Amino acid sequence: MVAIQHSTLLAPIDPADIVVRPAHEDDVAGMSELVAENVRAGHLLPRSADEIRASLANWVVACHGQRVIGIGSLLLMNPDLVEVRSLAVATEYRAAGVGAKIVLELVAQAKLRRIHTVFALTRAVSFFVRLGFSITDKERFPEKVWRDCVKCPLVTCCDETAVVWEH
Repeated sequence: MVAIQHSTLLAPIDPADIVVRPAHEDDVAGMSELVAENVRAGHLLPRSADEIRASLANWVVACHGQRVIGIGSLLLMNPDLVEVRSLAVATEYRAAGVGAKIVLELVAQAKLRRIHTVFALTRAVSFFVRLGFSITDKERFPEKVWRDCVKCPLVTCCDETAVVWEH
């Protein structure tokens, strides 16, 4: 599940001050806070600190100074398919390009791994389309349905759309 909500910054921010980088152990607390905030709002599926820690190599964080303000991860579904998941940005940084920087970094990581298909299930379709993704059918990703969707409280009335980036 990928959450994008728009907000306004409390103060203007220079995009150059936002650094997107691989996640480190020191980031787990901040990452967990962003996940929990978005789970409470119904935007993400839960991920415990232990789950984050166990898959840390698949996560990136966006930082403003020392603060983790955005997160995202890749989940390998098969040798040529990864999912963008747990994409979240701190409320006061939304609509400032942070989410786009995270997604573009995740796509770059997929390319480096020679993975040719990146997908997400999202309510923020236009956001992903602006980044080069296209709308597709969820049925293309049975791995996702069986792995996560069956655990989702919205499984019978899913309001997310599948988007895909292929190269």
